[in-house]
Amino acid sequence: MQKFMHGLNKEQKTIKLIQMKKAISYTSIVSLIRLPLLMLVLVLSVNQLIAQDSTQATAPVVKKKSYVKNTFEGNHIIDNQTVMVPIKGTFEFDIQHRFGTIEHGWKDLGGLFASANMLLGFSYVPVKDLQVGFGATNDRMQVDGNLKYALLKQTKNNRMPVSVTLFANSVMDTRAKNSSLPIINVQDRLSFFSQLIIARKITESFSVQVAPSFSYFNNVEGYYDDNKVIQAKTNNEHLAVSVAGKYKLTEGLSLIVNYDQPITVHPMNNPNPNISLGLDMKTSGHDFQIFVGNYGYILPQNNNVYNHNDFSKSQFLIGFNISRLWNF
Repeated sequence: MQKFMHGLNKEQKTIKLIQMKKAISYTSIVSLIRLPLLMLVLVLSVNQLIAQDSTQATAPVVKKKSYVKNTFEGNHIIDNQTVMVPIKGTFEFDIQHRFGTIEHGWKDLGGLFASANMLLGFSYVPVKDLQVGFGATNDRMQVDGNLKYALLKQTKNNRMPVSVTLFANSVMDTRAKNSSLPIINVQDRLSFFSQLIIARKITESFSVQVAPSFSYFNNVEGYYDDNKVIQAKTNNEHLAVSVAGKYKLTEGLSLIVNYDQPITVHPMNNPNPNISLGLDMKTSGHDFQIFVGNYGYILPQNNNVYNHNDFSKSQFLIGFNISRLWNF
């Protein structure tokens, strides 16, 4: 038996029950639809993750090139440039000194009292792998500008087995013109040198390099032949090749050797080869080399063309190179 509260009729109660049933029906429908949707989203998400993992697993891995370091200790190896170019922002100050030959023994204290050649040089690396430099030497009051660029670098995986660097300079003789110095114009004062340096670090202790070179003098010495015709004593151009090596004895000490062989045969005054041996002492900001060898000049074209010291006649001399580096 149904009882009714005062003020409410049966019809109104029935309407309220019908409205509630409709609400329950909508909630059920939403619940039934929401569950499959959530499952579908979950499945799609898992599939996406699996696809990403699969793509990552099959995508080729690009490895960054890893280069061999410290093939040589610095810019110089005795009388030659090395394959090394310092890092960007490096400023270097060089002092290079060559005493007289030791052939006179104690008369000039093994060449220490003889006339000597000295060069002061500066270089800077403004961009990666490119070095620019300037120097001045008391030999014929010459000044030079030079460039050095690393073309290739040896990689640790040996895909690139060697390092290759190009070095070039331009030199000006600044002496005043006189009767013994037949200079007509500025071009007569100039000489040029270029060298392709190819090096390999064979082990952590042992490195070698080979460097063919080309020298050119705008003005060469001449003479009058029997017919009063001027003939050149040497060619304007000269080819040579150098071989150098380093063996690390300790962390800061290395044995260094160098050999230079002239190739071009001139009409007269052909240069002699150079043999040199020394020690390289390296710290974080300094590089010091002391050695004995045949070359008495410092600029490479002068050594290659005008060296007449003969090692078979004990015409060796003592020399040293000092380098100081700063990074900016």
